[in-house]
Amino acid sequence: MRSSTKVRAWAATLLSGAMLTGVLGSPANAGPPPDSRLTTMSLPTPPGGDDVAVLVFYGSDSEESPVVNAGIEAIEKIGLSGPALERFRIEATDDASVFTDEDRLGTYNAVVFLTGGGDVLDGEQELGLEAYMEAGGGFLGIHDAARTEPYSDWFGELIGARPEGSATSAQTATVEVGDRNHPATAELPLEWKRSDKWLNWKENPSGEVHTVARVRENSYKPGENANGADHPISWCQDYEGGRSFYTAMGGTESSYSEADFRTHLRGALMWTTRIARGDCQATVNANYEAKRLTEPNKPGEHDQIGEPHGLATAPDGRIFYIGRGGAAADAPVVTDWEDPEVGKGQGEIHIWDPKEEKASLAGAVTVFGNKGGGDELTKNEEGLLGIALDPRFASNNWIYLHYTPHSEIDRDKRIGERRVSRFTVDPRTNKLDLSSEKVLLDWDVQIHSCCHAGGGMAWDSDDNLYIATGDTNSSQFSDGYSGNNPEPNHKGVSFADARRTSGNTNNLNGKILRIHPEQDGTYTLPEGNLFTGDEADEGGGKTRGEIYVMGVRNPSRISVDAKTDTLYAGWVGPDAPEPSTTWGPAKYDTFAAITEPGNHGWPFCMGNNQPYRDRAADDPEKPGDWYDCDAPKNESPNNDGLVNLPPITGNTIWYSPQGGGPDFPRDEDGVPSYDMDEQKFLLPWLKGGGQAAMNGPVYRFDSDSNSGDKWPAYWDGKWFVGDLYDSDQPRHAVVTDPKTVGKGGLPVHAESLKKIVPVGDGKIRNLMDWKFAPDGSLYVLDYGRGFFTSDKESALWRITYTGGAPTPAAGDLVRKGD
Repeated sequence: MRSSTKVRAWAATLLSGAMLTGVLGSPANAGPPPDSRLTTMSLPTPPGGDDVAVLVFYGSDSEESPVVNAGIEAIEKIGLSGPALERFRIEATDDASVFTDEDRLGTYNAVVFLTGGGDVLDGEQELGLEAYMEAGGGFLGIHDAARTEPYSDWFGELIGARPEGSATSAQTATVEVGDRNHPATAELPLEWKRSDKWLNWKENPSGEVHTVARVRENSYKPGENANGADHPISWCQDYEGGRSFYTAMGGTESSYSEADFRTHLRGALMWTTRIARGDCQATVNANYEAKRLTEPNKPGEHDQIGEPHGLATAPDGRIFYIGRGGAAADAPVVTDWEDPEVGKGQGEIHIWDPKEEKASLAGAVTVFGNKGGGDELTKNEEGLLGIALDPRFASNNWIYLHYTPHSEIDRDKRIGERRVSRFTVDPRTNKLDLSSEKVLLDWDVQIHSCCHAGGGMAWDSDDNLYIATGDTNSSQFSDGYSGNNPEPNHKGVSFADARRTSGNTNNLNGKILRIHPEQDGTYTLPEGNLFTGDEADEGGGKTRGEIYVMGVRNPSRISVDAKTDTLYAGWVGPDAPEPSTTWGPAKYDTFAAITEPGNHGWPFCMGNNQPYRDRAADDPEKPGDWYDCDAPKNESPNNDGLVNLPPITGNTIWYSPQGGGPDFPRDEDGVPSYDMDEQKFLLPWLKGGGQAAMNGPVYRFDSDSNSGDKWPAYWDGKWFVGDLYDSDQPRHAVVTDPKTVGKGGLPVHAESLKKIVPVGDGKIRNLMDWKFAPDGSLYVLDYGRGFFTSDKESALWRITYTGGAPTPAAGDLVRKGD
């Protein structure tokens, strides 16, 4: 072991003019603080000055950390390089008495702990460090600094977490860089592959601190005490008046010669020294307030909320939210097809006024769909399914409703009409003018059997309207695998073969449509949809030009990113609890980032192009050939569209009851084994169970907004994905790679929102829809605790940010620039 004198001599020679000292001094054993508790210390507020200085402390109570030399050299080079406004000088020491020398300690803008484990400060010295932080100082802990002062609760809180076990050897792993704004991570790769000694944590600090980067555990062997999918590796916090940053990286000497790691340290030091600002409050759970807005309905009324099924935000901050059509739980439901009132319900539109803080009923359309619960041949999911406000709503007061009017059902053939209509809301009364209806688009849906109506709508920047439709197909006749049973029908209309709908190029069900509404209440077709409507195969026109995406099952929620026009969608999968070596994949709920028109697979393939098996033509109970995801053919007797379909695009996220992103080894023909014992999970951050995917928005931070409730810039560009249920299913913010998004590329990062969009009793248990308002706050619909009805838990919620602006304040930066 080298002596501290040698370290000092080496460092002094290396820095050649930078201020370095290495005063010998053995740290005293930790013990109870003296009675005085340093009451005389009065550090300047904040410490340091325009001549930015950093103290590198490398004290040890035993063997010196092996990375000290490399760390000091790296920090010194960081300080002497880069733009002039980002430079700083350093002093390195292992003498802990600096922390009781207020004149000296107050000259440093930040303190770096490049320490090994053990007690390196006595009680008085720790109090000096505490006083330094309270005065506005900066702290950077590197790797084994988390083992320092092991008996000090205060120091443990300053660091943020304590290791569990030890990392004895370096491994190459992938770091997911979730914070794209903080100076410590903004310039790093989205997926950062590097070698280091990776630490596990006794307790996960995410949510208590602001995590800026995580290590992906399935990219290396984490050993005992692994932390799982959320394994923080670098984080920061505004702490007792100062700023604390910790990175568990830097456990090897070679780390300090790595350009990206030096970039990481540079950014951390820029923030801790007050050269640059950074937001270290953005993911602290306590900085978000979730408030229920609506009260339970009055008995026998829907004065507050209907059966929640979607929401839209107006430019003036009002929230329009719809009820599908279910009445109160004790209301009679007509299920007899001989009764003219069968399935009749009221699809209600409510408005929440944030200025008056009250809900009002704007109006209702009479819908088919309120057939209550029961089996596939009794219940129904039709009704009022979607709402969108016109892009110029502030001036024209137009809203678009996606619904199934009761007046248009054929009770004999059990066929209904689905339509998208434009209505006007009277701005004086906030009431829906039913006489203003203009039907843009309508099409047939089978209503003999449940389910999968879809319903979501969204606009792009060219004022094109996207409309999500479900496959209107029963789940009951394929054992929960591909919905491809051609036989069940009512009066010739198949209700168990999604090749008639989702897989049919001539049918508007099981699709995401794209149209351009016109001023007169008609629509035109924008260029670039999947079909023109003029395609011919085997002698006839067999496509619909409204189709933008085909091969979706039940897309209840879609959204369009206002910045990129990327379409985001989620849909519910079939019911099979596990994969079958005979029939194919299990229940896969799906999310997709969509950048171009395409075929997303159902009912031929799911996930990352995992095929189902066809059914024998002479006996649907016998398996046929596996579908070809690259060249799918629709050979169903119920298909009136093209036989040769567009190739299938893999999806972004899929999850089964067993876990997220299930995948299998494939044979020479590309068919997965579907063997449970060979299953691996590409997306370990999510799990399934009883699943109902609910796509969410992409957040876009508005720097010009002066709203005190808006979510911070940290979330900018992140895609919110969730599930109706709040158990193990996803409720996450996701980062995608622009290079692979829309091409089947997996997300590169995801973090849980379950403490921010809170789950559990008395909270948001059944997430039906969520959207950001113009003020940057998040509105969420909780469906309630039953089905096909509303109950006392059905509610509109609002989630606001209370954490404040990035730190340090702009006026506290040490350098304001030229």
